[in-house]
Amino acid sequence: MYSYTEQVASKLNGLLKKSYDAEKGYRTLSENAESNVLTNFFERKANERKDFGRELRREIRAFGEDPEKNGSFTGVAHRAWINTKSLISVDSDEAMLEEALRGEKAAIKEYNDVINSEEHLPQGITNVLKSQRNSILHDATNIKALEDVK
Repeated sequence: MYSYTEQVASKLNGLLKKSYDAEKGYRTLSENAESNVLTNFFERKANERKDFGRELRREIRAFGEDPEKNGSFTGVAHRAWINTKSLISVDSDEAMLEEALRGEKAAIKEYNDVINSEEHLPQGITNVLKSQRNSILHDATNIKALEDVK
């Protein structure tokens, strides 16, 4: 049976793995984007997710637990799909925006699941998670706007 500390750390580690995946995914998108605007946008998002990971690692360590060091196999597969899709799509920038939006929607759901979980999180952690989720929500809106411009 897991303790409260282990349960919270496990949930935060799940988000940390997704942050690693998102950081690498945005770097992949940045490398494949045709537009300089998108290259810069995706690079900024990769750096933001790196910062999210740093914050999550700090919170996990505060619980006396070890943070995950890598992303997920699903993230590796998704980045391979992005690379393939960018090669075969007529408008690869639009395809990459669609993938980014899909990833952001999944991240928002995962953050909401952790924020609203049965384990009542300390207020400091809740504030960090809400701040990160709100940033992702804002960027999902920006991605949608960029898609509409295309």
